Amino acid sequence: MIRRHVHLDAVGGIAGDMFVAAMLDARPELTDRVMGDVDAVLPPGVGRARLVDGLSAGIRVRRLLWQGEPDHVDEPAHGHERPHPHAAAHGSAHERGRTRGHDHAHGNHVHGDHPHGDHAADSGTFAEMRARIAAAPLSAGTAEQAICILTALAEAEAHVHCMPVEDVHFHEIADWDSLLDVVAAGSLIAVLGDASWSVSELPLGGGTVKTRHGLMPVPAPATARLLEGFAWRDDGVGGERVTPTGAAILRHLRAGRQRPGGRLAATGTGAGTRELPGMPNILRAMVTEVTEAVEAPADETVAELAFDIDDMTGEEIAIAAQRLREIDSVLDLSLVSLMGKKGRPFSGFRLLVRPDALDDVAARCLVETSTIGLRWHMVSRRRLARAARSVATDEGRLRLKEVVRPDGRVTRKAESDDLAARTLGERREIKRRIEDEPDER
Repeated sequence: MIRRHVHLDAVGGIAGDMFVAAMLDARPELTDRVMGDVDAVLPPGVGRARLVDGLSAGIRVRRLLWQGEPDHVDEPAHGHERPHPHAAAHGSAHERGRTRGHDHAHGNHVHGDHPHGDHAADSGTFAEMRARIAAAPLSAGTAEQAICILTALAEAEAHVHCMPVEDVHFHEIADWDSLLDVVAAGSLIAVLGDASWSVSELPLGGGTVKTRHGLMPVPAPATARLLEGFAWRDDGVGGERVTPTGAAILRHLRAGRQRPGGRLAATGTGAGTRELPGMPNILRAMVTEVTEAVEAPADETVAELAFDIDDMTGEEIAIAAQRLREIDSVLDLSLVSLMGKKGRPFSGFRLLVRPDALDDVAARCLVETSTIGLRWHMVSRRRLARAARSVATDEGRLRLKEVVRPDGRVTRKAESDDLAARTLGERREIKRRIEDEPDER
């Protein structure tokens, strides 16, 4: 069975636009989906995103740039992050290079998500931005993942400033091109499903950044909180090397350090717009296909325990069956309706039980039901190895069981509980689409 692993090599650092550009460079077939989601969340007339090719320290890269309307300047002076969620709208250390056309005097800002001009949203509280994402007609799974990234950022800011999460105001996300990073990243993460992630040591950076609350050390307090547990390195280059959006993406991905061996399937390189001294300002994504050994079918001996009931109501039988199913050592339980002596209907309980727990389960059967006797014998069974995963659908996340058949075929089965709220026709259509058609990973 093949699964995917994505390793992020943070040479220059990581920001939202660098992540999106690197992943779309590695998986260009996802561009229409991602850009479609970006267009869906942005109102008309505020600008648009575009991917462009370029160089960083002589290396071919992709950049995600924002083209504002109507008089946006497209040539940036630096970096790849906008103001922090708590930064001032003007005079910030994270002002946009495209607006100013020069590097900032403090010299600490190495890169930002998107340098850009005055095209802010009307408002930018966490609750408002979450509602905007939730209401947009986005691809399957995008809203869920984007809101998770936004929530991570809001929770970090709320902790740092001792305020309720709902009251956090995103001066950063109040700019449309910052919102697009969150949505684009959410779209990518959703379509990649259960891929695992890892990240290299992160560049420490250094210096200070000017915010609404005065000068703050780099990394800024909220960024530092998001990156607790991640490994750092000091390469001697200052400035903000990991942005709040980049940090929130890493936190959401739970990116570790370990990367498994496998076949390198694709690489992509995203870049910030400022050149760093002595190194490319890039984030590299390396997509690996990891082949997991398929377990041989497992043979085991279990106890089959059975008894019949003809004097309990349907409601009582359902309650008893549910309680018996909840016992850890009960591997399976089924009910059959049969006709007994004197033409009386009865319900037959059939349980598969771990042999070492047979006595305990038998005692529970005599307590939970009205039966005064039961029978059992040992049986052999063979089980195919299965793996649990989930996929993004228009109806939300859907859990699946994947099984490798002896002939090598992989079959999938959707968890019926995840579809319980749907009509019969909807359930059948979703199951057909998910179980019979390949996903986009």
